[in-house]
Amino acid sequence: MLPWRYIVVEGVIGVGKTSLTKLLATRLGGRLNLEVVEENPFLAKFYRDREAYAFQTQIFFLLSRYRQQQGIGQHDLFQNAVVSDYLFAKDRIFANLNLADDELALYGQLATILEQRVLKPDLVIYLQARTEVLQQRIRWRGRAFEQDMDPDYLEALNGAYSYFFHHYKDAPLLIVNTDNLDFVNVPGDFEMLYEQMTERFSGTRYYAPDSRPA
Repeated sequence: MLPWRYIVVEGVIGVGKTSLTKLLATRLGGRLNLEVVEENPFLAKFYRDREAYAFQTQIFFLLSRYRQQQGIGQHDLFQNAVVSDYLFAKDRIFANLNLADDELALYGQLATILEQRVLKPDLVIYLQARTEVLQQRIRWRGRAFEQDMDPDYLEALNGAYSYFFHHYKDAPLLIVNTDNLDFVNVPGDFEMLYEQMTERFSGTRYYAPDSRPA
């Protein structure tokens, strides 16, 4: 059993955070908390025209994530671990990248109020990968609404995630380079990562295997 009760897995679109979240929840016998991405009615339009649909997309995600977070209470964590595939605070990454100044100011007022009412995780796992690796994984999983994504936007988003999490201090953080990892199809990759989580730590740790063991 891991020493963490509330674990969040994060990373850019296509990096594999939901797959890892499911594997961890199964191993721990814990509760799974998945972001509801495909229910956002503005998302496909946003990928085609970011400027026109950024604000609607952002507000929908902010409120949807907040409603989900209200279902995670301290009493649940005494009974079972909770593993989530998103960090509520990361919503600001997208807002800062996509919103105009007046939209960002309005968004910021609402986000600040909601963030004060959200439970902070015990451990955050940030999965990172090169942009070309993310593109390959996005093509492989074949979600129709993601195929229109501008490669330049994905590159900017990857950089914004990296900046955010390299300055993140609100919980212990494990930064994992996934360029050479496949948690779903290579059980050893998952086991090696799991081993990194077995002891409690503070601050930031890095895990970046160059290649799989022979």
